[in-house]
Amino acid sequence: MLVYATHEGGRYLPFEESLRVQPEGKRNLYVNVTNECNCACTFCLRNMKKMAEESSLWLKEKPTVEAFKKALDEVPWDYIKEVVFCGFGEPTMQLDTLVELLHYVKETHPELPTRLNTNGLGELEYGREISKDFHGVLDTVSISLNASNAERYYALTRAKYGVKSYQAMLDFAEHSKKYIPHVVLTIVDQVEGPEEIARCREICQARGLTLRVRPYEAN
Repeated sequence: MLVYATHEGGRYLPFEESLRVQPEGKRNLYVNVTNECNCACTFCLRNMKKMAEESSLWLKEKPTVEAFKKALDEVPWDYIKEVVFCGFGEPTMQLDTLVELLHYVKETHPELPTRLNTNGLGELEYGREISKDFHGVLDTVSISLNASNAERYYALTRAKYGVKSYQAMLDFAEHSKKYIPHVVLTIVDQVEGPEEIARCREICQARGLTLRVRPYEAN
């Protein structure tokens, strides 16, 4: 699926099915940018979550920008409260596509807030600050903090850039504050215990950032 909605029980549904299950009320629109990823997280749903063919997030081929725009044009926008760019991988791996789609959504539906869910390693991928690319089209960036230190972070994420990935992720968060109104760091509940979560909260407070504890999806 290129676009989808989420429902209780960790279900990802096409919008036709989403409206059948929940005919009323607004929901988030998720844009599934890519399968590509520069991490191999130990807790990643790619390795654990079974999906029906009609609701699978795994993209069998690389979608074109035109295919994404067509999917967006068919969305029932009256039911949307936020547009979330994510992926069954890391969305910044397709940075040009991501930025073009952000502009498209803001041009066609300027009243809706936009969010990017990312591992925050795009600066290592491209060798430059990428946060400026999102200026004016991205309202919130949600960055996976995952751990309170570089060694633990690398053990969990197995990022292809090694231990230096942790500091690069934090640098990206700092850079994003200049261009994106809301910068949020996240950690997954149950993957880490209360003490580690508390340490992560201290890191965010020291940097003027918000920490969100994400619920763990087991299946």
